[in-house]
Amino acid sequence: MRALLNGLILSLLLTCGLRSRADWPDYRGPWHNGHAAAPGDTKPIGLPVKWSESENIRWKTPMPHRGWSTPVILGGQVWLTTATENGRDFFAICVDEKSGKILFHEKLFHCEAPEPLGNEVNGYASPSVALEPGRAYVHFGSYGTACLDTKSLKTLWTRDDLKCRHFRGPGSSPFIFKDLLILTLDGIDVQYLTALDKRTGKTVWKTDRTADWNDLGKDGLPERGGDFRKAFATPLLIEAAGTPQLISSGSKATYAYDPLTGRELWKVNTSAHSPATRALFGHGLVFFATGSGKSEYLAVRPDGRGNVTDTRVVWRTPRGAPRLVSPVLVGDLLFLLGENGVMRCIEATTGNEVWQERVGGEFYASPLYADGHIYCFDINGKATVLNAGRSYGVVATNSLDAGFMASPAVSGRALILRTKAALYRIESGDAAGVSGGRQ
Repeated sequence: MRALLNGLILSLLLTCGLRSRADWPDYRGPWHNGHAAAPGDTKPIGLPVKWSESENIRWKTPMPHRGWSTPVILGGQVWLTTATENGRDFFAICVDEKSGKILFHEKLFHCEAPEPLGNEVNGYASPSVALEPGRAYVHFGSYGTACLDTKSLKTLWTRDDLKCRHFRGPGSSPFIFKDLLILTLDGIDVQYLTALDKRTGKTVWKTDRTADWNDLGKDGLPERGGDFRKAFATPLLIEAAGTPQLISSGSKATYAYDPLTGRELWKVNTSAHSPATRALFGHGLVFFATGSGKSEYLAVRPDGRGNVTDTRVVWRTPRGAPRLVSPVLVGDLLFLLGENGVMRCIEATTGNEVWQERVGGEFYASPLYADGHIYCFDINGKATVLNAGRSYGVVATNSLDAGFMASPAVSGRALILRTKAALYRIESGDAAGVSGGRQ
């Protein structure tokens, strides 16, 4: 299994043309798991562990409007999205990675009557951009999807007919697989995945969720349980028994699909709803959180077919199961950070608890792993750097002016961080020092 996984990783690297340390084309990084270095690469990256508004800031660029999408990086460009607070206009932004200068800031879509969000947790620009050489895929859920040429910065195609009622706003980021752009649309009315031909934007396949909604009423209206049908998770590609599988968490079930056809391979039924965290894969197991309500964290063997709820679940735990923050897997340890600031470390193969400690703060951004450290970013701008081991230890605490909703990104020895107000390049050593990006 390890050889198969390594082969899949190598294939992804060759397909996307990624360097082992420089680019961050997906909201959880090039390996989709929050790690800054490639598997097996033990050479230190040299990310800073200390910073402030006056220390180790290479540039700081204010961001217009509002957006929680994670910055993604490829070929010297940083891409992110924003939307007006009323949800009527949707923008893509491209920033020069070295200087912080905004290269592109254009409105891609307009909506006359967006659905009200109803809370401050999500927004209209939460899905992150997906990058590959020459192309940026920008997604605002049902409000629109676009493909842009990253050299000319021209729009190549758009789709605004992929409908669902997000109700609380879109959250699932697009995912690239071979010639497909895979989108997740889990609304209060319809719930489905669809794959577009990434060259043309035309639909290749569409697969409806098969969860049982009978106990939630006959329609998707909020008063009939619409919130319990929604989901915000981004899928994960794995390889099991020589077969690629797309792992996707929805309300009341987590699924594995054939990414080429959309055919459902297996599913695990759950009692929770509105999952937002991304699954992980390691030790031959798929790890995922079930969402809100009856929150649990599960480990599942991906070698079954059909409904595997009673046959492939290896362990499950309700303690410390995150609802919004994606965990990280480091070696044989899983680190689960709750929105309430409690970090739980458990053994990946058994689910047994190693330690639980209060980091402090409130969290929506997912943590980063690099150089033996876990970086955690809270909604008030505090960043706590922890040891990633079997004993709890705080390495450093840092603070910026505004809080974090977006997850961190890495470029070489630099952190690319998005707060509610600005985008930062944070880098220690001679490269640091505020420069032309500050606006």
